[in-house]
Amino acid sequence: MRPAIAQRLIEQSRPDMTPQATRSLMPLDGPPQRLSYAERNAPYWRRNLFVCVFGSFTTLLSLSMLLPFLPLYVQQLGVSSPAAVVQWSGVAFGATFFGTAITAPLWGRLADRYGRKPMLIRAAVGMAIVMSMIGLAHNLTELVVLRLIAGLIGGYASASIVMVGTQAPRERAGWALGVLSTGALAGNLVGPLVGGFLPTYVGIRGTFFVGGAIIAVAALLTVVFVREDFDRATDAKKRVDVGAALPPAMDQRVIVALLVTAMMVLLANMSIEPIITVYIGQLGVPGDHVARMAGIVMAASAFGSMLTAARFGALADRIGSSKVIIGCLIATSVVLVPQAFVHQWWQLAILRGLMGMTLAGLLPSIAKEIRHTVADHNSGKTLGYLQSAQFSGQVIGPLIGGQIGAHVGLRAVFFVTASLLLVCAALNRWARTRPVS
Repeated sequence: MRPAIAQRLIEQSRPDMTPQATRSLMPLDGPPQRLSYAERNAPYWRRNLFVCVFGSFTTLLSLSMLLPFLPLYVQQLGVSSPAAVVQWSGVAFGATFFGTAITAPLWGRLADRYGRKPMLIRAAVGMAIVMSMIGLAHNLTELVVLRLIAGLIGGYASASIVMVGTQAPRERAGWALGVLSTGALAGNLVGPLVGGFLPTYVGIRGTFFVGGAIIAVAALLTVVFVREDFDRATDAKKRVDVGAALPPAMDQRVIVALLVTAMMVLLANMSIEPIITVYIGQLGVPGDHVARMAGIVMAASAFGSMLTAARFGALADRIGSSKVIIGCLIATSVVLVPQAFVHQWWQLAILRGLMGMTLAGLLPSIAKEIRHTVADHNSGKTLGYLQSAQFSGQVIGPLIGGQIGAHVGLRAVFFVTASLLLVCAALNRWARTRPVS
């Protein structure tokens, strides 16, 4: 009888015993065997998933709800020039993503060493405090620095991906990561809507306090309900042989291709965001309706992703994540091209919604593929690099889109982005088929 099977029989015969107690029992036919991290946390992964979904939703809602009134807050802090307001609003907004891109690998490494739950608590508590402090900013420097700190110490959604990706069973990992992605997308979608009306009732500064309180609720739920069986003696082990710690050359190519693809996914989605209002204005929309239509078009992508994220995750479980990744890259590039030829704003909204639907299959499938390519004790660090790549794309995308739009033309942004996604599809195909020399 295999040790893992014997261990499960012991647990079934002694239902009153915890996994911590049963994991050290002697198997029926050999020396003591410890279950893997995923096996020991099998009883908890569903509950942890739904707490992480709620936490990702609330934290991203709080971070994104300042979008509608961020320029107004910048003006309150002493900036009067319209050009300076736009410039500093962009700096303050991007500071959070820049900070997260820097520290995500560090938090992933600490998750491998000390457990996933402490990283969730750290992110939620830190973000709750910093979000409230943003409402106390006295000048522009404090606003930018606090937004940067929120990214440096935050990252609840990133920590959730590490926990769910390492705890969910292999055959359900795609679906679980898809559900988690849906919660994050919903937060990004609902946040600007909440930010559009909440300052009317509590004021701009009061809105930050409300956001901090919402994240504090997520922190409390994480402390009370998230369960983790983490054993530093085995889960945080490190190999002595450096060469043995590295994945095979084939897997290294796959990981690099996936990290580049993750960056390009966010780059593709964000490349047009800074200039989408200008683009809609060129489509003949009256000036007093441009902002409203731009909001609808921006929300269409997130809404489309919400509809298909979990479905694509489940599809990756059935047919393999690599097929979903390559297929979604090609489909997204195809949907991007006609966006350059629209004549009405609603045509752009429909195409952006379709693009969101095809993009939704990428990030959960990439996380699933990386999770199953690296060893358990390196999974948090590698998934941290994945988050860093994503947020890098979120920072670089608007910069590239703005430069192309200013010097070449707005429609050229769609062609360049579509070409980059096709290159990523070819890269992923090459990484899996080229023989190792």
